[in-house]
Amino acid sequence: MSGFTLGVALLGGLVLASLVGYNAWISRRNSPRQPAGVGTASLEPVQPREPVFDAEPTLPPVERKPPLDALIDAIAPIAIEGVVTGDAAIAALPPTRRAGSKPFAVEGLNEGTQQWEPPRAGQRYTAFQAGVQLANRTGHLNEIEFSEFVIKAQQFADAINGSPDFPDMLNEVGRGRELDQFAGDHDAQLSITLRAKNAAWSPGYVQQGAARLGFVPGVIPGRLVMPASMAGQPPVLVINFDTQAALAEDPTQSALREFTLSLDVPQVHRSEQPFVRMRDAAIALAASMEGIIADDKGDVIRAEALDLIGSHLEKLYDILEARDLAAGSAQARRLFS
Repeated sequence: MSGFTLGVALLGGLVLASLVGYNAWISRRNSPRQPAGVGTASLEPVQPREPVFDAEPTLPPVERKPPLDALIDAIAPIAIEGVVTGDAAIAALPPTRRAGSKPFAVEGLNEGTQQWEPPRAGQRYTAFQAGVQLANRTGHLNEIEFSEFVIKAQQFADAINGSPDFPDMLNEVGRGRELDQFAGDHDAQLSITLRAKNAAWSPGYVQQGAARLGFVPGVIPGRLVMPASMAGQPPVLVINFDTQAALAEDPTQSALREFTLSLDVPQVHRSEQPFVRMRDAAIALAASMEGIIADDKGDVIRAEALDLIGSHLEKLYDILEARDLAAGSAQARRLFS
């Protein structure tokens, strides 16, 4: 082989090697980032650990379900003669616990504890009350829903030989309308989007980054939650990303360009410092994952803007507390649901 031919062959080989190397580099650059210690093998499935409401573990302490509250419920006392057993009361309950779109509940006055509670087997009750919620995020209690409440409560009362005393419908509907107006003016559900600057992220990479900040897998694929300090309460913060990416046969090949970090303000106690944790989590995740913080329109959110949002929220917390609907309280969680 002549020197010229050999040189051309060597040059061609170098060009080919360069192209192969360049393509490999491009491929690595464009492939989703993986969590540390994960190669091409599929991620091991993770058992969801999202808190289940009304669960009763020994630790941490659990917030018990409160009784009906005249602040957010229309309540009908039900007088009875003598005592009714919990088993009889349970058998008399309606099959559904809703009147239209509003929660419906029956509670009994426990003979032993003198506390209002949902009927329990083996207990004895000296009085009952039925209630329907005045408003929630679907709107205020209307006349049709109030009528359904009356029918359900009357049927229960008849089954236990009780006598209900219903409040005035127009008054209760009016209270529901006013409460709904207040709730609509003071509801706040915040959402921040984190977008990848360069390389996309795999679901495992997002999960690993979020885990360092206290997030755990939720019960829904593509959902991570930061648990509240008290069991049985809603999570402090939630991360959501594409469900299909989370369910892919090989999650390491799923490419995520963004995910959302959200806070349902009325659902979380002020003492949890939820917005401070949301702001800090967004900044930390953006820094560690080479992402940017944006709003739902795609505009970049800067740290100063986040601080301004935080100051506005402090005023909202004060207003809710003044109305006896403090964020994270049982009443606020019911109203803003």
